[in-house]
Amino acid sequence: MSNSKDLPLAGEVAVVTGAARNIGRAIAVALGQQGASVVVNVHTSADMAEETAALVRAAGGQAIVHLADVSQPEGARGLIDAAVAKYGRIDILVNNAAVRRESRIDELSWEQWREVTGVILDGAFLCAQAATPWLRKSPAGAIVNIGGLSAHAGSSGRAHVIAAKMGLVGLTRALAYDLADNGVTANCVVPGLIDTVRGHSATGQPSHHGSHSTLLGRRGTSEEVADLVTYLCGPQARYLTGQTLHANGGAYLG
Repeated sequence: MSNSKDLPLAGEVAVVTGAARNIGRAIAVALGQQGASVVVNVHTSADMAEETAALVRAAGGQAIVHLADVSQPEGARGLIDAAVAKYGRIDILVNNAAVRRESRIDELSWEQWREVTGVILDGAFLCAQAATPWLRKSPAGAIVNIGGLSAHAGSSGRAHVIAAKMGLVGLTRALAYDLADNGVTANCVVPGLIDTVRGHSATGQPSHHGSHSTLLGRRGTSEEVADLVTYLCGPQARYLTGQTLHANGGAYLG
């Protein structure tokens, strides 16, 4: 069982935003496999969220689903309140929720800009702020923000995504400073060229993926990203904070 004391995250509680599928789902399952109870957050994809929670349980963990728009203060607070109401604590926060619609700068509307930056950057800030009192109480509090390759390598049609994802790098460093006195760590994991399904094109992949290749000659998996996130949340990573770690097979050497 996932609550066995021989698992590194036994007894801990993790909140994972944007966990309906792909990397978010893989992170939720990996944390559950390591003993954490997982709060699976989505905005509207309730059925997919329930599938994620079922996979966490099948892996031996505990899980609940909470629908919330984390780009809004009341949504973020409600998510954290639901986690505490169910499990009584929060030890891990993974800010994965994102919207990645593509539009060139001369066609990018203010509404599109705010939608993307609101979910990615505002959502991470609001969730971290709401979770901070509980993370400070944890003996091993950890925040992991999920960045993006295009924020570092550049791309067309993604000014809003790039600005928001690079903002996560700065937010991560600020959180590392603000929370260090309580031993809470904050790090950013940047996936790149991961084999996921997204609705950007006929291929289901972002357009900038076509202009990059990996040194290892293959795309990564969501599970490989999840393994890195889980490591950063575990006892072996307590001396890592404020860092940006790239998982991209050598597509970008940061």
